[in-house]
Amino acid sequence: MLGRSQHLLSRDGTFRPENLGPKVLAMIGNLCFSLFVFGVLLFTIIAATYKPEDPLFHPSAKINSFLTSDTNATFKSDTTVVKTGEDFMAPNQTAFATFLNMTDVDNAVPEAIGEMEASEVANCTGNPDEPIDCTDPEVFHLLMKAAIEKFKDIHFYRFGKAVRGNYDHSCHMAWRFRPIEGKTAAFYKDYRNFEVARSENCTLSVVRIGGYHSGGNARKKKKHQKGGIEKMIKAQEPANALPVVGEAVNDSLPVVESEGSFSRGKYLLYTPGGDRCKNMNHYLWSFMCALGEAQYLNRTLVMDLNICLSKIYTSSGVDEEGKDFRYYFDFEHLKDSASVLDKGQFWDDWKKWHKKDGLSLHLVEGFKTTPMKLVGVKDTLIMRKFGSVEPDNYWYRVCEGETESVVQRPWHLIWKSRRLMDIVSAISSRLNWDYDSVHIERGEKASNKKLWPNLDADTSPEALLSTLQDKLEDGRNLYIATNEPDTSFFDPLKDKYATHFLDDYKDLWNETSEWYEETMKLNNGNPVEFDGYMRVSVDTEVFLRAKKQIETFNDLTKDCKDGINTCTASS
Repeated sequence: MLGRSQHLLSRDGTFRPENLGPKVLAMIGNLCFSLFVFGVLLFTIIAATYKPEDPLFHPSAKINSFLTSDTNATFKSDTTVVKTGEDFMAPNQTAFATFLNMTDVDNAVPEAIGEMEASEVANCTGNPDEPIDCTDPEVFHLLMKAAIEKFKDIHFYRFGKAVRGNYDHSCHMAWRFRPIEGKTAAFYKDYRNFEVARSENCTLSVVRIGGYHSGGNARKKKKHQKGGIEKMIKAQEPANALPVVGEAVNDSLPVVESEGSFSRGKYLLYTPGGDRCKNMNHYLWSFMCALGEAQYLNRTLVMDLNICLSKIYTSSGVDEEGKDFRYYFDFEHLKDSASVLDKGQFWDDWKKWHKKDGLSLHLVEGFKTTPMKLVGVKDTLIMRKFGSVEPDNYWYRVCEGETESVVQRPWHLIWKSRRLMDIVSAISSRLNWDYDSVHIERGEKASNKKLWPNLDADTSPEALLSTLQDKLEDGRNLYIATNEPDTSFFDPLKDKYATHFLDDYKDLWNETSEWYEETMKLNNGNPVEFDGYMRVSVDTEVFLRAKKQIETFNDLTKDCKDGINTCTASS
């Protein structure tokens, strides 16, 4: 300070004001630079240590309000379809994929073949009735080109080999694809029947392509692998594997191959608590906590595949036990990506070997013992026992407090049932992946004028026609996702749009469908009801795959999603 003050003086010791300005500015500049450096350092520390929330749910302090509100969707909160792993995969995650176009097919064909529609097959006798050899490369290229020309709203990723169809002039071929304007990362699989005609001069042409999944002979059946082979295959799968909708599903229960492998294992089991028979949001929030703790402790989660479906989803109006986890979620992906075991199978094996091998059990009462305190437990089984007092017997309480920043819910492991997603794909394919959608929420909200004073009028057919005319082109395929039970209410919209509803596609889950047959097998040969959660799951997913999506709130009415005076910037 003494040196600085001396610079402000003249040689004779008198004060010189002209020296004050530059020096003060220099001091201010140094101070600002120091603050900048400190800010950068602070930001770097925060960025390095910050852990974001789970992608879907709020912190546990807000869980009660989340489970009873309409956050993240305009569908009724108790029937909202929860986002799962595949929803958080960005479409550009598949940027490595090379999609096929007509040029690729043309370049793959020898120049001597010429035009596909008039390709000349070797050894042709000129007999139009001669069977088509579907394995001939020329026929394969003919089918590929016909598919690319017909389905202009999808990107083809890979074609399977063509195989003989159900008659002499029929070929079946499968392919993987994604919609051109697809908003999800998943691939889809289709397999169709191609009717091939031969003229007297031996040229071939595709005269007809069947409907979605009409080429069943081209559907690859998965073989169930066991033991070491299965583990080796899993190790070779990419960590960021994407769901393929339409593939054969192998969601059989995992089996412990030997006494030794079971007895060397470490397990975690939760006994039933107050989460049972709650809505699906609540169920998943709690289940993912248990799965997260099992992964943190490096243990196999012993899970109950039997779900109690809440009465809000059932046609009977009462809670229904005995629903299979596999009806709603992709168990094949879960068992291939995480260490899980069915509870029934586990107890069968435990009874066989626990005395002989000295297997031990560590009992934990409730949620107050944190996972961090269980890391050193050597016992074969850790069992959390939950009481009967709610909400202290909710599984998700284990992941509250200090555990929240330690145990992460592995959302990427939970995908929606590929059987349900196959229905979504079938509906979208019937609409050629070229449709718009509108979600129209009415029901109890439309009749409650106190909380939603304008909703009823704003979602009337007359109002919809007026609102939609500026948003959608006339004549478009329009999928209407709605909780209005009488879809004839929307008949006036047929004058301007080709309207479609979920129940227009009942054949996809009725007694003749693949879904019906496969879910019966899971249910010991008994029919499975296409229940309320399945309905809203499919309805929502079809809505989300449209080229244009129009929501009830924000788009159709100025009423707030949660009632009067509850609007936020996001709703």
